[in-house]
Amino acid sequence: MPSPLSIIFQAPSSPRLPSFFLPVFSPPPPNPVLRPRFVSLKAMASEDGKDHRLARISSSIRVIPDFPKPGIMFQDITTLLLDHKAFRDTIDIFVERYREKNISIVAGIEARGFIFGPPIALAIGAKFVPMRKPKKLPGEVISEEYALEYGTDKMEMHVGAVQPGDRALVIDDLIATGGTLCAAVRLIERAGAEVVECACVIELPELKGRERLGDRPVFVLVKG
Repeated sequence: MPSPLSIIFQAPSSPRLPSFFLPVFSPPPPNPVLRPRFVSLKAMASEDGKDHRLARISSSIRVIPDFPKPGIMFQDITTLLLDHKAFRDTIDIFVERYREKNISIVAGIEARGFIFGPPIALAIGAKFVPMRKPKKLPGEVISEEYALEYGTDKMEMHVGAVQPGDRALVIDDLIATGGTLCAAVRLIERAGAEVVECACVIELPELKGRERLGDRPVFVLVKG
């Protein structure tokens, strides 16, 4: 006859515990995927080697006929700025191209170069230098004249903003005849710096602005 104690401490005959004794294990939550601020061109490229972002950038730019005068097809980037994905893609592509090129100066041409230049400069760790129309900059400036369709105009920058040995990127929203880009390049070179490249969101190839820039490299995202 077993004692009462042996009955109390006797191991159960079945190796399985009742279901209410079994611990419940939930799978761990998936690790959050953090989207990098600047996605590489390679990651965004399709199998045919084209960057998917360029189509979104191109489709976000509005063309206004006969503005500011008859015969002009105005490339309006304000609609790109309203599309935060297209705007971010635009900045990302430029940053990916220039972040490893030791750029020390990003020179933005008035006025729409002021939109794209500063975020690029911040992202690649460069100074931003505004290139302005006459009498817009306080203090001492140097100027460069360039030809317009009818007459001439000038581009100015602050004395000392660009130093000998600087490596510069010149940026604007559009290259048409290339006049303003040429003036900006000459100003920077007069200061003793090297212009690594000119970059624009849009190019109008029929106006042959690249030819005016000679052998200086030009990078554009879309063609109008």
